[in-house]
Amino acid sequence: MSAGSTRAVRVGVLGAGVVGSQVVRLLIEQADELTARVGATLELAAVAVRRPERHADIPAALLTTDAAAVVADPEIDVVVEVIGGIEPTKDLLLTALNRGAGVVTANKALLAEHGPQLYQAADAAGADLYYEAAVAGAIPLIRPLRESLAGDRIQRIMGIVNGTTNFILSAMVESGMGYQEALAEATRLGYAEADPTADVDGFDAAAKAAILASIGFHTRVGASDVYREGIAAVSAADIAAAREIGCTVKLLAICERVPGPDGSPGGDAVSARVHPVMMPTSHPLATVDGAYNAVYVEAEAAGRLMFYGPGAGGAPTASAVLGDLVAVARNRVAGGRGPRESSYAALPILPMGDVLAKYHISLDVDDKAGVLAAVATAFADAGVSISTVRQEGRGDDARLVVVTHSAPDAALASTVRRLADLDSVRAVTSVMRVTGDMR
Repeated sequence: MSAGSTRAVRVGVLGAGVVGSQVVRLLIEQADELTARVGATLELAAVAVRRPERHADIPAALLTTDAAAVVADPEIDVVVEVIGGIEPTKDLLLTALNRGAGVVTANKALLAEHGPQLYQAADAAGADLYYEAAVAGAIPLIRPLRESLAGDRIQRIMGIVNGTTNFILSAMVESGMGYQEALAEATRLGYAEADPTADVDGFDAAAKAAILASIGFHTRVGASDVYREGIAAVSAADIAAAREIGCTVKLLAICERVPGPDGSPGGDAVSARVHPVMMPTSHPLATVDGAYNAVYVEAEAAGRLMFYGPGAGGAPTASAVLGDLVAVARNRVAGGRGPRESSYAALPILPMGDVLAKYHISLDVDDKAGVLAAVATAFADAGVSISTVRQEGRGDDARLVVVTHSAPDAALASTVRRLADLDSVRAVTSVMRVTGDMR
């Protein structure tokens, strides 16, 4: 479409599930308003689904089972993808991009695994690739990182980016539930899938962390570069231990610009990781409960920014998809292009073992002389400094609670193994990283 053209922008939608059905509904119901915002008619041309008989709410003339024909149709200007998965989705989107169609996707797994390939195809054809809905649902986050903060230097992106795990942890904090009980409640209420693995084991959050780190630090970061731990091992005892030190437990995606190994370009590296943390209740993220998402960004000039809102759901996610669609359509009408991939920095990825961390460790110990000395020696032998230590209970209930200073994660993990081998330590009952640096 040439600059200044007012021909209708024709849209093909792949998928009409929870999100896709809302995208189609909004396209139909708000057609006049969307036309005014775009500067040309936004025409819904086709909706590709597996079983047309299940979509009586969509005009039958729009439905098709041939997604390949939709992405290959030269008359379709923008393809909206909300079916998820890697294959055949990747090939479908590459077909659309290769012929110059704009693409709007909510597919975080695909972007985390094959983002560079999609960007390369978009660049070669001069096409747009937008994906606001891939991270944090309705929250405007990708565009501020790609555009509003393009002139700034981001230091850290830290966020709650999975509503299922945040609901589970919130339930454990508020009601004293154990993990399995809280997971069952999340499933009953529809916050957790029948197979919750992608959420509770951190895969979903890791894909989002890869996208955020790639944008924030102008470096290609894939899902395999993100260290990942889920929440299945979080216990009611961990929740109680966090409360004792003025903290709560959250599953965080943490992406940071950190000092790199010797010889790294500019001396910096990228750390990207997902794991549970004990977080001070004074931190803004600590108050984000239920299925909500929030992302906390620290930038050199802008300072601290907080993005908060619903991170999933049909209508909220469709809002982000429609925002991208309007932007891509405007570019088609004006003859312009949106942001391209920015990976010029190419910073190295710091291994998790080299990341500086603090640990909170609870130990069931024998109530006898010399135990504290033996524990302190285990820390000293691993080169880890103790910040605080306290003893609770007596006899069979004797317990030591240790919080460390910052040390390489590998050294801290080594310390835990040494503690478990001590004759005077009956059990290492809780190990969790602590974040307390508000900067």
